[in-house]
Amino acid sequence: MEIEERQPVPAGSGRAAPPGMRPEEPSGPRRSPLARRSLVGAVAGCAVLGGVLLLLPDRGGAPRGAPGPVARAVSAVGAGAPAALPDLAALIDDREARVRARPRDDAAWAVLGAAYTERARRTAAVAYYPKAEKALRTSLRVRPGGNAAALEGLASLAVARGDFRSAKRWGEAASELAPKRWTAYPALVDAYTGLGDHKAVDRALGRLLALRTGPAARAVAARVYRDRGRREDAAAAVSDAAAGAAGPSEQAALLTQGGDLAWERGDRQEALDRYRAAVDVDADAYDALAGQGRALAALGRTSEALRAYRAALDGRPAPRYALELGELYDGLGLGAEARAQYGLLRELARRDGAAGVDDEPVLGLFEADHGDPQAAVRGLRAEWRRQPGIAVADALGWALHRAGNDQEALGFAVRATDAEHGGGVRSALYAYHRGQIERDLGLSGPARRHLTEALRINPYFSLPLVPAAREALVALGDPPAGGPPEDSGETEETEGSPSSEGSGDTAGTAGAAGPAGASGASGPTPSPGSPGPAAPPGRPAAR
Repeated sequence: MEIEERQPVPAGSGRAAPPGMRPEEPSGPRRSPLARRSLVGAVAGCAVLGGVLLLLPDRGGAPRGAPGPVARAVSAVGAGAPAALPDLAALIDDREARVRARPRDDAAWAVLGAAYTERARRTAAVAYYPKAEKALRTSLRVRPGGNAAALEGLASLAVARGDFRSAKRWGEAASELAPKRWTAYPALVDAYTGLGDHKAVDRALGRLLALRTGPAARAVAARVYRDRGRREDAAAAVSDAAAGAAGPSEQAALLTQGGDLAWERGDRQEALDRYRAAVDVDADAYDALAGQGRALAALGRTSEALRAYRAALDGRPAPRYALELGELYDGLGLGAEARAQYGLLRELARRDGAAGVDDEPVLGLFEADHGDPQAAVRGLRAEWRRQPGIAVADALGWALHRAGNDQEALGFAVRATDAEHGGGVRSALYAYHRGQIERDLGLSGPARRHLTEALRINPYFSLPLVPAAREALVALGDPPAGGPPEDSGETEETEGSPSSEGSGDTAGTAGAAGPAGASGASGPTPSPGSPGPAAPPGRPAAR
C-alpha cells in the first residue's frame, strides 16, 4: 500500500502566504485541512481514531524519553486530539509495514483504516477513503466478533463521507458492543445531527460527557450547544477545551472553532484573530485559512481575502472553498475568475462522489444560485429522503424558492429555523432564506422580521446577500402604523412540506454560505442600517 501524498492542485490557484500564515513554512506533503464540515468534526474524527489506539502499545517508536512520531501520534489521538500531519503520516507508514508482515493483525488494520480516514478528512485526498474502508473491513473480517475498534472506525469514515445513516448503524453497533468506550459517541452525535434526530443527539452527548470530560468531548458539546442557539454555552465549552489542549494541532482546531463562533455572531475582528492564531500554531489549519478569507472580506480587505482563500484551496481542494472564493470573485465583478471556481467546484464534487463523499448540500446551494435550480431540487429532495437534517432543509427550501415553488419552499425554511423541531441555530443565512421566501409569498410582516434578524445575527454573513437583504427591506417599507398584526410564528403547512411528511425532529449544522459581506474591493462594510450596494454583476438581486 502506498501513501498518496496529495491530490492534484487546482490549476491557477497560485498559493501565496496569507495573513497569519508563516511564509517560511515549506509547501508539499505536510499540507492538510481540518474537518470537512467543521472543526469539531475533525476533533470527533480524532476521538474515534483515539479509541482505536487507546489499548494498543506502540512498538515502532523511538526510545523512552524521546518519543518518535509514531508514539506522538498514538499519544495525541489516544486523547482524542488531532495529531500533527507528519506524525500521522509516520503512523500510517508504521501500520502499513505491520499489516504487510502480519496480515491477520486486526488491531493494526483498524488503526490503519482510522488513520487513512483522518488523512483524507484533513487533506481532501479523497482516494484515502476507499483505502480506509478496505482496511477497516479487513479488520472486521479477521476478527468479526468483539471488534469495537473497527466498528468505530467505520462510523468515523461514514461521518467523514457525509453518510449519516451508515454512521448511525456502525456507531450504534460499536456503542452496544462496548458502551463504556467513549470514542463511539462523537461519531454518533454527528450522525444523529445529520439525520435530524436532535433527541438522539442529546442522549449521545449526555453519554459522552458522562464518560469523558476532556477537550475532545467539550468540543463536541460546543457544537451541539451552537446548534441549539446557545452561543454562550458553546463559547464556554470551547474555552474550557482550549485550556486543556495538549498540542499545537489540537490548539489550532479549538481556535478555529472559536473563530467560527465569533464569525457567526458578526464579530469580524475576533474571528480573524482566532483564525490567524490557529494558523500560527499549525500551518496545516486550512479551515482557519478559509475563515480568514471570510473575515478579511467582511473587513473590506479583499486582496488579503483572495490570498487566504487561494491558500486554503491550494492546500485542501474542497467544494465549499471553491464556492466561497467564486462568490467573492463574483462580488468583485471578476466573472471569468468566478466561473473558473464554479467549474472547479463541479469537478471536485465529481471527484468526491467517486470516493463515496456526499457534497449534495453545498452542490445544491451552488446549483440553486449559479446553475440549474431544478437540478438542485432533484438532488436535495433525494438528500432529504436519505438524511433530513437542518442544513438539508434549508438548502432544499432555498432551491425550491429559486425554482419558483415558494409555497413548498416555506415549509422547509420553517423547519430549518424552528427551534421546536431542532432548527435552533442562529444562522443569518437561514433567516435570510426564510425572509426572501416569505417576501415573494406576500408575507410582508414575517419577511421583514426575518430579513432584519439575518442582519442582526451577522451583518456581514455574505458578500452578495447582505445588500440583497437591505434592498428587500427597503422594498418592503416600514411596518404599518400600530405595529404588525399578532404573529405566532407558525406557518400553514402544505402537502409535501417537511412537517407534513412525518419526518423526525431535527438538529443540524449550518449550511454552506458565501464569503463575508464586504461592500467592495476596499473600505469597511456599511453598517446594517445603511443602504447597501446593488447586487454584483452577474448575480441575482436575491439569492
